[in-house]
Amino acid sequence: MSKERVAYLNGEYLPESEVKVSFRDRGFVLGDAIFDTARTFEGKIFRLDDHIDRLYRSLKAVDMDPGLSPEEMTRISQKVVEKNLPLLEEGEDYWVFQRVTRGERALVGDPQHGSGATVIVECTPLPLKARAPMFRDGIDVLTPVIRRIPPECLSPNIKNVNYMNLVLAEDEVRGYAEHPWAVLLDTRGFLCEGIGSNIFLVRDGKLSTPRSQFVLEGVSRQIVLDLAVELGIPVSEEDLTTFQAETADEAFMTSTSLCLCPARSYNGKSLGDGKVPGPVTVKLTEAFSALVGHDFVGQYLRTLDSG
Repeated sequence: MSKERVAYLNGEYLPESEVKVSFRDRGFVLGDAIFDTARTFEGKIFRLDDHIDRLYRSLKAVDMDPGLSPEEMTRISQKVVEKNLPLLEEGEDYWVFQRVTRGERALVGDPQHGSGATVIVECTPLPLKARAPMFRDGIDVLTPVIRRIPPECLSPNIKNVNYMNLVLAEDEVRGYAEHPWAVLLDTRGFLCEGIGSNIFLVRDGKLSTPRSQFVLEGVSRQIVLDLAVELGIPVSEEDLTTFQAETADEAFMTSTSLCLCPARSYNGKSLGDGKVPGPVTVKLTEAFSALVGHDFVGQYLRTLDSG
Protein backbone atom coordinates (compact mmCIF):
# COMPACT_ATOMS: atom_id res chain seq x y z
CA MET A 1 0.00 0.00 0.00
CA SER A 2 1.26 3.47 -0.91
CA LYS A 3 2.27 5.66 2.02
CA GLU A 4 1.45 8.84 0.12
CA ARG A 5 -1.78 10.62 0.94
CA VAL A 6 -4.39 11.26 -1.73
CA ALA A 7 -6.04 14.63 -2.44
CA TYR A 8 -8.88 15.79 -4.67
CA LEU A 9 -8.14 18.19 -7.53
CA ASN A 10 -10.82 19.26 -10.00
CA GLY A 11 -12.61 15.95 -10.35
CA GLU A 12 -9.69 13.60 -9.68
CA TYR A 13 -8.27 11.85 -6.63
CA LEU A 14 -4.50 11.98 -6.99
CA PRO A 15 -1.38 11.25 -4.95
CA GLU A 16 -0.40 14.53 -3.27
CA SER A 17 2.82 14.69 -5.32
CA GLU A 18 0.71 14.88 -8.48
CA VAL A 19 -1.56 17.71 -7.29
CA LYS A 20 -0.32 20.71 -9.24
CA VAL A 21 -1.72 24.21 -9.67
CA SER A 22 -0.86 26.62 -12.49
CA PHE A 23 1.51 29.47 -11.69
CA ARG A 24 -1.16 31.71 -13.26
CA ASP A 25 -3.83 30.53 -10.82
CA ARG A 26 -5.35 33.58 -9.13
CA GLY A 27 -5.12 31.84 -5.76
CA PHE A 28 -1.33 31.82 -6.16
CA VAL A 29 -0.94 35.14 -7.99
CA LEU A 30 -3.45 37.25 -6.05
CA GLY A 31 -4.52 35.22 -3.03
CA ASP A 32 -7.95 35.13 -4.68
CA ALA A 33 -9.14 32.03 -2.86
CA ILE A 34 -11.49 30.80 -0.16
CA PHE A 35 -11.00 27.87 2.19
CA ASP A 36 -12.33 26.11 5.22
CA THR A 37 -10.94 23.62 7.69
CA ALA A 38 -12.52 20.78 9.65
CA ARG A 39 -11.01 18.03 11.77
CA THR A 40 -11.73 14.41 12.47
CA PHE A 41 -12.34 12.63 15.75
CA GLU A 42 -11.39 8.97 15.51
CA GLY A 43 -11.44 9.29 11.74
CA LYS A 44 -14.86 10.94 11.39
CA ILE A 45 -15.19 14.58 10.32
CA PHE A 46 -16.78 16.69 13.04
CA ARG A 47 -19.45 19.27 12.18
CA LEU A 48 -18.65 18.99 8.48
CA ASP A 49 -22.00 20.54 7.53
CA ASP A 50 -21.17 23.65 9.57
CA HIS A 51 -17.80 24.01 7.84
CA ILE A 52 -19.26 23.47 4.37
CA ASP A 53 -22.02 26.00 5.10
CA ARG A 54 -19.38 28.56 6.12
CA LEU A 55 -17.30 27.76 3.04
CA TYR A 56 -20.24 28.42 0.74
CA ARG A 57 -21.20 31.62 2.56
CA SER A 58 -17.66 32.88 1.96
CA LEU A 59 -17.80 31.80 -1.70
CA LYS A 60 -21.12 33.61 -2.17
CA ALA A 61 -19.75 36.76 -0.54
CA VAL A 62 -16.91 36.98 -3.10
CA ASP A 63 -18.99 35.72 -6.06
CA MET A 64 -16.84 32.61 -6.58
CA ASP A 65 -18.42 29.50 -8.11
CA PRO A 66 -16.67 26.21 -7.22
CA GLY A 67 -18.71 24.29 -9.77
CA LEU A 68 -19.81 21.89 -7.04
CA SER A 69 -22.87 21.85 -4.81
CA PRO A 70 -22.42 21.83 -1.02
CA GLU A 71 -23.58 18.20 -1.03
CA GLU A 72 -20.90 17.28 -3.57
CA MET A 73 -18.22 19.10 -1.56
CA THR A 74 -19.35 17.19 1.52
CA ARG A 75 -19.10 13.84 -0.25
CA ILE A 76 -15.67 14.69 -1.66
CA SER A 77 -14.40 15.70 1.79
CA GLN A 78 -15.63 12.45 3.30
CA LYS A 79 -14.10 10.41 0.48
CA VAL A 80 -10.70 12.11 0.84
CA VAL A 81 -10.63 11.21 4.54
CA GLU A 82 -11.83 7.67 3.82
CA LYS A 83 -9.05 7.14 1.25
CA ASN A 84 -6.41 8.37 3.70
CA LEU A 85 -7.57 6.66 6.90
CA PRO A 86 -5.22 3.67 6.42
CA LEU A 87 -2.26 6.09 6.67
CA LEU A 88 -3.22 7.44 10.09
CA GLU A 89 -1.07 6.32 13.00
CA GLU A 90 -2.79 5.12 16.17
CA GLY A 91 -4.19 8.04 18.14
CA GLU A 92 -3.93 10.51 15.25
CA ASP A 93 -6.62 12.51 13.50
CA TYR A 94 -6.81 14.62 10.37
CA TRP A 95 -7.11 18.28 9.56
CA VAL A 96 -9.38 18.45 6.49
CA PHE A 97 -9.11 21.39 4.08
CA GLN A 98 -11.38 22.57 1.28
CA ARG A 99 -9.68 25.17 -0.94
CA VAL A 100 -11.28 27.02 -3.84
CA THR A 101 -9.57 29.56 -6.10
CA ARG A 102 -11.05 31.57 -8.94
CA GLY A 103 -8.79 29.52 -11.20
CA GLU A 104 -6.46 30.46 -13.99
CA ARG A 105 -7.84 33.71 -15.32
CA ALA A 106 -6.78 36.01 -18.09
CA LEU A 107 -4.44 38.82 -17.12
CA VAL A 108 -5.24 42.37 -18.22
CA GLY A 109 -4.71 42.48 -21.98
CA ASP A 110 -4.28 38.71 -22.22
CA PRO A 111 -6.80 37.11 -24.59
CA GLN A 112 -6.58 33.76 -22.83
CA HIS A 113 -9.91 32.72 -21.31
CA GLY A 114 -10.33 31.72 -17.70
CA SER A 115 -10.13 28.08 -16.65
CA GLY A 116 -12.90 28.00 -14.07
CA ALA A 117 -12.41 27.36 -10.37
CA THR A 118 -9.59 25.29 -8.93
CA VAL A 119 -10.90 23.02 -6.16
CA ILE A 120 -8.61 21.10 -3.83
CA VAL A 121 -9.68 18.95 -0.88
CA GLU A 122 -6.89 17.46 1.21
CA CYS A 123 -6.08 16.27 4.69
CA THR A 124 -3.01 16.18 6.88
CA PRO A 125 -2.42 14.78 10.39
CA LEU A 126 -3.07 17.24 13.21
CA PRO A 127 0.12 18.63 14.83
CA LEU A 128 -0.64 16.88 18.10
CA LYS A 129 2.90 16.52 19.42
CA ALA A 130 3.94 20.06 18.46
CA ARG A 131 0.98 21.58 20.30
CA ALA A 132 0.80 19.18 23.25
CA PRO A 133 2.97 21.39 25.52
CA MET A 134 0.36 24.13 25.23
CA PHE A 135 -2.27 21.82 26.71
CA ARG A 136 0.15 20.78 29.47
CA ASP A 137 1.41 24.27 30.39
CA GLY A 138 -1.07 26.73 28.87
CA ILE A 139 -0.71 29.18 25.99
CA ASP A 140 1.21 32.44 26.37
CA VAL A 141 -1.01 34.97 24.62
CA LEU A 142 0.70 38.10 23.30
CA THR A 143 -0.58 41.27 21.64
CA PRO A 144 1.48 42.18 18.56
CA VAL A 145 1.84 45.75 17.32
CA ILE A 146 0.21 44.88 13.99
CA ARG A 147 -3.58 45.28 13.98
CA ARG A 148 -6.26 43.10 12.39
CA ILE A 149 -7.69 44.14 9.01
CA PRO A 150 -10.84 46.16 9.83
CA PRO A 151 -14.24 44.82 8.73
CA GLU A 152 -14.91 47.91 6.61
CA CYS A 153 -11.98 46.79 4.41
CA LEU A 154 -12.67 43.03 4.36
CA SER A 155 -15.25 41.09 6.33
CA PRO A 156 -13.58 38.77 8.85
CA ASN A 157 -16.31 36.24 8.08
CA ILE A 158 -14.97 35.74 4.55
CA LYS A 159 -12.53 32.91 5.26
CA ASN A 160 -9.94 33.71 2.63
CA VAL A 161 -6.32 32.64 2.14
CA ASN A 162 -4.90 36.15 2.60
CA TYR A 163 -3.24 35.38 5.94
CA MET A 164 -0.27 37.76 5.66
CA ASN A 165 -1.74 40.02 8.33
CA LEU A 166 -1.93 37.08 10.76
CA VAL A 167 1.39 35.56 9.69
CA LEU A 168 3.22 38.82 10.40
CA ALA A 169 1.55 38.97 13.81
CA GLU A 170 2.72 35.44 14.59
CA ASP A 171 6.25 36.24 13.44
CA GLU A 172 6.28 39.32 15.67
CA VAL A 173 5.55 37.43 18.90
CA ARG A 174 7.74 34.40 18.19
CA GLY A 175 10.52 34.08 20.74
CA TYR A 176 8.87 36.28 23.37
CA ALA A 177 7.41 33.39 25.36
CA GLU A 178 7.63 29.61 25.65
CA HIS A 179 4.27 28.96 23.96
CA PRO A 180 3.51 32.23 22.13
CA TRP A 181 0.14 32.82 20.47
CA ALA A 182 -0.66 36.16 18.86
CA VAL A 183 -4.06 37.74 19.44
CA LEU A 184 -4.36 40.89 17.38
CA LEU A 185 -6.23 44.01 18.40
CA ASP A 186 -8.70 45.58 16.02
CA THR A 187 -8.06 49.11 14.73
CA ARG A 188 -10.10 50.50 17.66
CA GLY A 189 -7.73 48.89 20.18
CA PHE A 190 -9.94 46.02 21.36
CA LEU A 191 -9.12 42.29 21.37
CA CYS A 192 -9.85 40.65 18.05
CA GLU A 193 -8.56 37.19 17.10
CA GLY A 194 -5.53 35.01 16.43
CA ILE A 195 -4.56 32.95 13.41
CA GLY A 196 -7.47 30.57 12.91
CA SER A 197 -8.52 31.07 16.52
CA ASN A 198 -10.80 32.95 18.91
CA ILE A 199 -10.11 34.10 22.46
CA PHE A 200 -12.31 33.86 25.56
CA LEU A 201 -11.80 35.52 28.96
CA VAL A 202 -13.20 34.52 32.35
CA ARG A 203 -13.70 37.02 35.17
CA ASP A 204 -15.72 36.32 38.31
CA GLY A 205 -17.19 33.22 36.69
CA LYS A 206 -18.43 35.15 33.66
CA LEU A 207 -17.31 34.33 30.12
CA SER A 208 -16.69 36.93 27.42
CA THR A 209 -15.35 36.97 23.86
CA PRO A 210 -14.88 39.66 21.17
CA ARG A 211 -17.92 40.63 19.14
CA SER A 212 -18.67 38.65 15.97
CA GLN A 213 -18.63 41.83 13.87
CA PHE A 214 -14.84 41.91 14.20
CA VAL A 215 -13.84 38.22 14.13
CA LEU A 216 -14.31 35.08 12.10
CA GLU A 217 -17.12 33.22 13.83
CA GLY A 218 -15.31 29.96 14.47
CA VAL A 219 -17.26 26.72 14.67
CA SER A 220 -15.51 25.91 17.97
CA ARG A 221 -16.26 29.43 19.20
CA GLN A 222 -19.97 28.84 18.63
CA ILE A 223 -19.79 25.47 20.36
CA VAL A 224 -18.34 27.13 23.47
CA LEU A 225 -21.02 29.85 23.40
CA ASP A 226 -23.73 27.18 23.21
CA LEU A 227 -22.14 25.03 25.93
CA ALA A 228 -21.84 28.02 28.25
CA VAL A 229 -25.58 28.64 27.97
CA GLU A 230 -26.32 24.96 28.60
CA LEU A 231 -24.05 24.93 31.66
CA GLY A 232 -25.49 28.14 33.08
CA ILE A 233 -22.25 30.08 32.66
CA PRO A 234 -22.96 33.78 31.99
CA VAL A 235 -21.53 34.64 28.58
CA SER A 236 -21.35 37.80 26.46
CA GLU A 237 -19.84 39.12 23.25
CA GLU A 238 -18.29 42.53 23.90
CA ASP A 239 -15.39 44.88 23.26
CA LEU A 240 -12.51 43.67 25.44
CA THR A 241 -9.34 45.55 26.36
CA THR A 242 -5.83 44.28 26.99
CA PHE A 243 -6.30 45.38 30.62
CA GLN A 244 -9.25 43.01 30.91
CA ALA A 245 -7.19 40.24 29.32
CA GLU A 246 -4.12 40.78 31.49
CA THR A 247 -6.21 40.80 34.68
CA ALA A 248 -8.61 37.97 33.76
CA ASP A 249 -9.05 34.98 36.07
CA GLU A 250 -8.81 32.61 33.13
CA ALA A 251 -8.46 32.69 29.36
CA PHE A 252 -8.49 30.13 26.58
CA MET A 253 -8.29 29.87 22.81
CA THR A 254 -10.66 27.96 20.55
CA SER A 255 -10.00 26.64 17.05
CA THR A 256 -10.85 23.68 14.87
CA SER A 257 -7.61 21.87 15.67
CA LEU A 258 -7.25 22.88 19.32
CA CYS A 259 -10.94 22.71 20.18
CA LEU A 260 -10.29 24.53 23.47
CA CYS A 261 -6.85 25.18 24.93
CA PRO A 262 -6.12 27.08 28.17
CA ALA A 263 -3.92 30.17 28.39
CA ARG A 264 -1.60 30.75 31.32
CA SER A 265 -0.49 34.31 30.61
CA TYR A 266 -1.37 37.43 28.66
CA ASN A 267 1.44 39.78 27.65
CA GLY A 268 3.69 38.10 30.21
CA LYS A 269 1.26 38.44 33.12
CA SER A 270 0.08 35.23 34.79
CA LEU A 271 -3.68 34.76 34.74
CA GLY A 272 -5.63 34.19 37.95
CA ASP A 273 -3.79 32.09 40.51
CA GLY A 274 -1.47 30.71 37.83
CA LYS A 275 -3.04 27.25 37.83
CA VAL A 276 -3.95 25.93 34.37
CA PRO A 277 -6.63 25.14 33.45
CA GLY A 278 -8.99 27.17 35.64
CA PRO A 279 -12.36 25.84 36.87
CA VAL A 280 -14.53 27.40 34.15
CA THR A 281 -12.11 26.25 31.46
CA VAL A 282 -12.20 22.73 32.92
CA LYS A 283 -16.00 22.68 32.93
CA LEU A 284 -16.21 23.81 29.31
CA THR A 285 -13.44 21.43 28.22
CA GLU A 286 -15.23 18.47 29.77
CA ALA A 287 -18.49 19.49 28.09
CA PHE A 288 -16.73 19.95 24.74
CA SER A 289 -15.13 16.50 25.04
CA ALA A 290 -18.49 14.95 25.90
CA LEU A 291 -20.08 16.64 22.87
CA VAL A 292 -17.50 15.29 20.42
CA GLY A 293 -17.28 11.94 22.20
CA HIS A 294 -13.51 12.17 22.42
CA ASP A 295 -10.90 13.20 24.99
CA PHE A 296 -9.06 15.72 22.79
CA VAL A 297 -6.89 16.97 25.67
CA GLY A 298 -5.73 13.43 26.38
CA GLN A 299 -5.12 12.92 22.66
CA TYR A 300 -2.67 15.81 22.68
CA LEU A 301 -1.03 14.95 26.01
CA ARG A 302 -0.45 11.29 25.16
CA THR A 303 2.00 12.36 22.45
CA LEU A 304 4.29 13.73 25.18
CA ASP A 305 4.78 10.19 26.46
CA SER A 306 5.49 8.73 23.02
CA GLY A 307 9.11 9.86 22.95
